[in-house]
Amino acid sequence: MTLFNSKPITYFSLLAFTLLATSCFNKKQTTKDHLVFRYNEHKNIGSLDPAFAKDNADIWAVNQLFNGLVQMDDSLLVKPSIAKHWAISDNAVNYTFTLRNDVYFHKHKLFKKDSTRLVTAHDFEYSFNRILDPKTASSGRWIFNKVAGFKAVNDSVFNIKLKQPFPAFLGLLTMKYCSVVPKEITTYYGTDFRANPIGTGPFKFKRWEENVKLVFRKNNNYFETNKSGENLPYLEAVAITFLPDKQSEFMQFIQGNLDFLNSLDASYQDEILTTKGLLRAKYQPTIDLIRSPYLNTEYLAFYMDSDLDEIQSKNIREAVNYGFDRQKMMTYLRNGIGIPATGGFIPKGLPGYNATIGYTYQPEKAKKLIKDYKENTNKIPKITITTTSNYLNFCEYIQRELTKIGLTVAVDVLPASTLKEGKANGKLDVFRASWVADYPDAQNYLSLFYSENFAPNGPNYTHFSNATFDTWYKQAFTETNEVERIKLYTKMDSLVLKNTPIVPLYYDEVIRFSQKDVTGLGSNPTNLLELKYVDKTH
Repeated sequence: MTLFNSKPITYFSLLAFTLLATSCFNKKQTTKDHLVFRYNEHKNIGSLDPAFAKDNADIWAVNQLFNGLVQMDDSLLVKPSIAKHWAISDNAVNYTFTLRNDVYFHKHKLFKKDSTRLVTAHDFEYSFNRILDPKTASSGRWIFNKVAGFKAVNDSVFNIKLKQPFPAFLGLLTMKYCSVVPKEITTYYGTDFRANPIGTGPFKFKRWEENVKLVFRKNNNYFETNKSGENLPYLEAVAITFLPDKQSEFMQFIQGNLDFLNSLDASYQDEILTTKGLLRAKYQPTIDLIRSPYLNTEYLAFYMDSDLDEIQSKNIREAVNYGFDRQKMMTYLRNGIGIPATGGFIPKGLPGYNATIGYTYQPEKAKKLIKDYKENTNKIPKITITTTSNYLNFCEYIQRELTKIGLTVAVDVLPASTLKEGKANGKLDVFRASWVADYPDAQNYLSLFYSENFAPNGPNYTHFSNATFDTWYKQAFTETNEVERIKLYTKMDSLVLKNTPIVPLYYDEVIRFSQKDVTGLGSNPTNLLELKYVDKTH
């Protein structure tokens, strides 16, 4: 056994929202009104039920209200949460979690005595079965695909058995789908639990006026403490607005009406950042900038089952990889935000990433590859890159650069839904895509090249197939030595790049702007908003 342990908005509506946030406190608490953390969610929030925490907007909100067995820190290490420690059997299929005995649900009248109760292993058994129940229709059912079963051994011990070893499983359990919920509350509210959430998190639900405002209050009974033993969280409340326009969101932030901004839109990127990705001098006295790797790879994909000679030609696929300057692309199109993808498909910030296995800008080499193709086929090579309007500037840049090396390139712009359907069904020869990690393990990225995952039944949109890759991919599931497993990941990534079914463009970055009085915000490669450590000073 291996044991793991660890200790356009109107002024009136803005005013109304401010009054709402501050009215949540009684007169004795008015001195703490500055401890309200305010941010905007331009994509809106669909549900506060963790069973539907699929989109980033929902995940951020749910993360403030709920906890699971385990959690992930900013370094992508799995740490205890409601489980204080766990053991994994030698065959790596049995996980036994021992729960804390001091975690309570947020208060609700349905709990009757004390208006709350202790969380037990039986609550996790119910919560996981709820995710699996077809009637729930949770988007997180896939998390349990490799789970043979789970049960509460007693109130404080919870056991999960896998069908086969799966080293990334603990990472999966950190997803908000795996949060614990109380049966008596979810059964009472049914689908309305989405707007009446009761969890165990550092903040508790106060009020939600959909499309207008959402308010959470501090959970004074929260179980976690800081390294000094002080209770978390520090903030008194979290206030979320729903301005749909990013430029309006930016103006509210600049005016000091929001504490945090987590986006970089073309409408203001030149205003706030230099071409090198630095904060402009006029904002440095009042704003902090945080940048860190984000588990998101942006890329072009070739459909390897295409009938086109150009797609079947490795010369053409390599020429595209060599034929444009990724650093120049990032400097001029994203103000330096993002890391040029000269490594593989695995993004920087994730174990298995290797900066040397990809392609650099070599225009002369690209020209020779195109020339060789023309001489061997007596054809002028042509490709069409399909994209959405959001990424048109990137594809037009690549189009211009590839024209210089002798490749004729067209760019076709489709609605996102049409592109999604086309790439899933093999209708597009070359298309722009991105892959954001479902869970922080390189296996999640490499699954896009496993032959049994051909789209539309899996995420292998390129229809890449390689027997050696498949062997290594299956081997990685049973490799319990983390160092050896990471070596396998790098070997697989290198093999993919040598066969060129994709053209990595860049690895994205998390970029966060905050007011100077905000402390403890931090950042992480999954771009999870963690507010329990955040404080505000004046």
